[in-house]
Amino acid sequence: MVFSLPEDEIVFPNPELADEDGLLAIGGDLSAERLILAYHNGIFPWFSDDDPICWYSPHERCVIYPAKVKVSRSMQQVLKRGGFEVTVNQAFQTVIANCAKVSRKNQPGTWITREMQEAYVNLHQLGWAHSVEVWKDKALVGGLYGIAINQVFCAKVCLVW
Repeated sequence: MVFSLPEDEIVFPNPELADEDGLLAIGGDLSAERLILAYHNGIFPWFSDDDPICWYSPHERCVIYPAKVKVSRSMQQVLKRGGFEVTVNQAFQTVIANCAKVSRKNQPGTWITREMQEAYVNLHQLGWAHSVEVWKDKALVGGLYGIAINQVFCAKVCLVW
C-alpha cells in the first residue's frame, strides 16, 4: 500500500509497509526536517521532474563494509600509478550537478532534479550531506554525495563524468 503524506505534518508510515519495489509514500516536501527524518528511518526520495515526490524504503539494500572491500588488481595498478587526488566536501554543488548529468541506461533524464539538488545543497550547508571528490590533473573526474546519519553514510555514487 502506498501512503499519501500529509502536507502539514512531517511523518512517514512504517518502512516495513513499503510495496514490493520499495515505494512507501508519495507527497510531502524536500525540507531538511523531512529528509533527515526519512534517512533516519531508511527512507529516501526518488522521482523525476514531472512526478510527485516518491519515497522509497527497499526491503533489500546494497551495504558496503569498508573493511571488506576488495580492490581488483587492475584498480590496484591504477592507484599505484597515482595522479588522483581525493578530497571531501570541497565541491559538493559541482558533484551533485555532475551526477545529475550522468545518463541512466534505458532511462531518459535524471532523478536528481533541480529541486532535489537544492534540497541536498541545503542539507550540505546544515552539515548532513557530504561529498567525496576525485581529481586528476586538478580536474574533477568523479565523486559521490550522500547523507551521514548516525554511523551510516547513504551515498549516491556517480564515479565518472
